Amino acid sequence: MIKLGTGVLTSGIGQLDTVRITAICSQIANLRSRGTEVIVVSSGAVGLGMGSLGLKIRPSLLAQNQACAGVGQSLLMQTWQNGFEPHKSTVAQVLLTHEDVRGRARHLAVKATLEALLGFGIIPIVNENDTVSAAEIQFGDNDTLSAMLASLVHADYLLILSTAPGLIDMEGTGEIVPVVSRITAKIEAMAGGTTSITAVGGMISKISAARIATKGGCGVFIASGAEEDVIPRIFSGRNPGTFFVPSGLPMDARKHWLTFFQRPKGSIQINAKAVPALRSRGSSLLAVGVTGCSGTFASGDIIDICDPDGTVVGRGKSTFASDDIPRIAGLNTPALQKLFPKRRRLEVLHRNDLVLI
Repeated sequence: MIKLGTGVLTSGIGQLDTVRITAICSQIANLRSRGTEVIVVSSGAVGLGMGSLGLKIRPSLLAQNQACAGVGQSLLMQTWQNGFEPHKSTVAQVLLTHEDVRGRARHLAVKATLEALLGFGIIPIVNENDTVSAAEIQFGDNDTLSAMLASLVHADYLLILSTAPGLIDMEGTGEIVPVVSRITAKIEAMAGGTTSITAVGGMISKISAARIATKGGCGVFIASGAEEDVIPRIFSGRNPGTFFVPSGLPMDARKHWLTFFQRPKGSIQINAKAVPALRSRGSSLLAVGVTGCSGTFASGDIIDICDPDGTVVGRGKSTFASDDIPRIAGLNTPALQKLFPKRRRLEVLHRNDLVLI
């Protein structure tokens, strides 16, 4: 999986860097000739649209951003096809919103489509569907999108190529951190946002993306896409940027989906005794450990689990609606059975539908 930022693909607002894109296509074609399957996540549509529409700064209105994406997306795809044409490769446009990977059925359908394209020898060019994306269905940035897709297709590696040379230790040496074995608070503190007028995210979104992908067993490289032959250098062990090591055994696919592909509708607060029961014993969350809730959610919605300090300790699918929580909070199982005599499942969150964070 290779994600390319707007700054790598353009030399200014609305101006594609065709020389660099041609070089990247050649590097990807070389990878594929050695049997490596590649999915490209490409930014740039909004920036290209801005240039075509004569805009100097990224619009603040959603509809104007969507218009820019609509204009720029066709230009972006044509450029990619032109770049791969000399290598006798065909590209396919895949536009997604967060809603396409949030629901389990559509989540699996996206996976099947990408696998089918790869099976035909096609190079999927994926982008967020900015033409229709509204706040509630946005990924927010293509770093997050690429990490989710890397997890979805069980990619071995995710390359995030942008104008950032890697993770820089601004509080210490001032040099690029070559390897991150675990994403800690110290690592997160090194991240910063972006000042680009055509891009979103910055290093903050890249660290977040690395967390998602590494939890799924995928190694993540962050490097500058402006580096000459950056892709073959990475795969020959000469990475000029930062490598994030996969974090142990990958999460079960369903639990990874629960953790990273969902937007919680609310949260449940639990008491101090319930925390070790969840963490140490792998128990389901019972009503006796619940103290309250926030937000509005229905049975079957995804919610966060918060400890007495308000820290999120888990996430899962709630058996009860938010309206039920005040009535059941603190009840033991016999009392709950009397209150809901016909209900088959009495756990607030069953352990199979719950993941600790």
